[in-house]
Amino acid sequence: MDYYKVLGLNPNATKDEIKEAFRNIAKKFHPDKHSSSPKSVRDGATVRFKQASEAYEVLVDDHKRADYNLRSNRSNYAGGSGSGYGNYGYGYTHDSRRNSSSNYDYYSSRGRKGSVSRFEIALGYINSRAFLLHVAFAGAILSGLAVVEIGRDKIWKMQNPGKSFEEAMESIQKTKAVKEKE
Repeated sequence: MDYYKVLGLNPNATKDEIKEAFRNIAKKFHPDKHSSSPKSVRDGATVRFKQASEAYEVLVDDHKRADYNLRSNRSNYAGGSGSGYGNYGYGYTHDSRRNSSSNYDYYSSRGRKGSVSRFEIALGYINSRAFLLHVAFAGAILSGLAVVEIGRDKIWKMQNPGKSFEEAMESIQKTKAVKEKE
């Protein structure tokens, strides 16, 4: 569901515009206003009111709005229609809006209102499940490498007491040189 379309707004709408759009929809579709209407009309109005309430709740809060914009932007890259909140797309496609004449920049903190800053994008990625799984996997690999390195050193010292690796390599080279001369 595109919250901007539900409220009849564009992504650059200000908080005042969001509040005004919600008030107009709430007046028109509030369940109390349709209490004596036929069931189908009443149910339709209730659905529209709930959608508008959900859209208002997200768009009026700066953090929720930035998160929604980020998620709906990801779903557009995944080839989706921008249905947005909770839609986690991982694919990438060309987004014609970024190259349009409107100069709308999703990634610029100096862009229009409603844009997502680079910090918010990074924060969103750091909080994502994929990032945490990558960190856990990298940690497991690095821990394994450390154990192997420690174990290798211990085995070397057990098999070659009093000799360093470099000394052992020198003695091998000397032995090879002696054998080649013979």
